[in-house]
Amino acid sequence: MQLFVGLGCRRGCPVDTLGNLLEHTLKAHGLPLAAVAGLASIDLKRDEPGLIQLASRLGVPVVFFSAAQLSAFEPRLSHRSDVAFAHSGCYGVAESAALALAEQVAGPAHLQVTRTLHADATLALASAGGIGG
Repeated sequence: MQLFVGLGCRRGCPVDTLGNLLEHTLKAHGLPLAAVAGLASIDLKRDEPGLIQLASRLGVPVVFFSAAQLSAFEPRLSHRSDVAFAHSGCYGVAESAALALAEQVAGPAHLQVTRTLHADATLALASAGGIGG
C-alpha cells in the first residue's frame, strides 16, 4: 500500500514538528513509514522549509496544489474548516491535498486517516485502490 500525506501548517512550522506528527499518526494506525510515497500541501506553502525538509528526509516528492484544485475534494472531507478557508481558499488543506496527490499518482483514492491535529499542523493520509490500499 502506498500512503500519500497531506499537510497543512502554520508559517515556520519546524520539520521536527511535522515529522513527529507523521510518525505518531502512522504508529497510532499501525501503518509503516516505508509506505509513505509522497507529501502534498497547498501552493501557498510552496516555500515552507519544514515541508521541503520533511520530504527530503523521507526521500519522497512534495507536491503543491492550488486552492482551486483542492476545492474539488471538498465533498469528501471529514470536516470543513471556515478558518482554513479564510486563510487558504479551501475548507481542508490536509485531507484535500492527500486525496489530490493519491489520485494524481495512483487513481481513485480514499482517506486512510482523516485529519490529525497538532497545535501548528494538520495531517491526513490517503491511499488509492481498494479499502486498505
